[in-house]
Amino acid sequence: MKSIARTFALSLGIAATAIFLTMLGIFIWRYPTEEREFRSCQVVAAVLDRATVIEGQKLTVRSTPALEELKADSPNLWFVVSAGDLLSEYGSEHRPALPFVFPYHGPVGSSVFSTLDQNSTFCLSAVQRGSLRLAMMVGEPQVRFGRIARTFLLRRVFSIMLVALAFAATVAIGSALAARFVSRGIERVARRALAIDPSAPQGLISLSEVPRELKPLVAALNRAFGEIDAYIRMQRRFLGNAAHQLRTPLTLLRAKIDDVPDPALKAELVRDVRRLTSLVSAMLDLARLQNHAIEKRPIDLAQITLDVLADFGPSALDAGIELALEQDGKGPFVVQGVDAAIRSALANLVGNALIHARGARRIVATLDRNGISIYDDGAGLPDGVEQGLTEPFQTGNTAGDGAGLGLSIVREIMAAHGGELVISSAPGRGTTMSLRFPVTAVPARSPHRELQTG
Repeated sequence: MKSIARTFALSLGIAATAIFLTMLGIFIWRYPTEEREFRSCQVVAAVLDRATVIEGQKLTVRSTPALEELKADSPNLWFVVSAGDLLSEYGSEHRPALPFVFPYHGPVGSSVFSTLDQNSTFCLSAVQRGSLRLAMMVGEPQVRFGRIARTFLLRRVFSIMLVALAFAATVAIGSALAARFVSRGIERVARRALAIDPSAPQGLISLSEVPRELKPLVAALNRAFGEIDAYIRMQRRFLGNAAHQLRTPLTLLRAKIDDVPDPALKAELVRDVRRLTSLVSAMLDLARLQNHAIEKRPIDLAQITLDVLADFGPSALDAGIELALEQDGKGPFVVQGVDAAIRSALANLVGNALIHARGARRIVATLDRNGISIYDDGAGLPDGVEQGLTEPFQTGNTAGDGAGLGLSIVREIMAAHGGELVISSAPGRGTTMSLRFPVTAVPARSPHRELQTG
């Protein structure tokens, strides 16, 4: 689709050109009509001047296309051309008595006079040709509008060009200002639309802030935003209610599993119920995070990392995996956020590495100014699966363990904090999952130490 501003400017330019040409045509038509006889006199005099040839003692009015056209359009045309004692006359039968006699010795110029009987007028024009004065008297000419217009334009071409340039400049400036006004109106609406949070699009665009022409579009956008917001709220309520309702039957099921006599079946059922419980808890955490705004405070990443690694210490010992905490640069490592949410995100990453990093012998948490990274030296992820891991119910474990919501929740937590979850992996070279926070961290001194469990 073409630019609105460009299309508007082009349309305005075409319309202005048409208006200018129409006004010029009307002016040419009306202006000669008011003094038609004088304008016709000038045109006919010019035609006769070009057609007159003086050779020695002979004056001849040649037949030219313009003169033949004039004769054809003027059935009662008559004219007398003289230069000194030389004379040529046409249509003498139509010529009335004139107040002048030849040879004419008056001044050079053109004018219209009345005949002696006062019943008609005639044109008298005198031009200097060398040492001779060429005098022309013409009556009853019928000059076409096109010839009058051409004569008018040729005589005033410079003035018309100046007027045209001034008119074009006015139109250009007006179209540029109008196009700018339209563009600014659209940009204002676009900025207001971009300022609306996609996850909670309840902020509407005020109709008083937009031009009248854009109000139907803005009203439609407001309606769409309202419907989207209602749909998102309905989905989040459903997710939270469904997860909450599932907790009670899972608790009852867990109690009944204790009565299963077969140890192998009991262990398998406990594992399945644990997975279901983990899935429901993840769904509840996700619903809470999406439905409530978070209140950020300064958080010490070093302390949180130490606590999480300490919590996973026994599990790492059982699995024969070493946990380590390192730092890249000097502290403090402080970010703005919610303590419980960041702990949950970090615990998800560490637990994910312990469970899914096949062949891992060491997991290292590295602190830096931008956040924290969890690296494992396991088998790594297959090519091309990193992006899909953060989608709900997607896992990188081919065995099918895990609910597939952990990394999705981590991504939501980081998005709520204005940061992001970055995953990088290569087959055989391990996996690194990083929590990257905004650079506007609040500095604060915090003690940190290295923790190793092996």
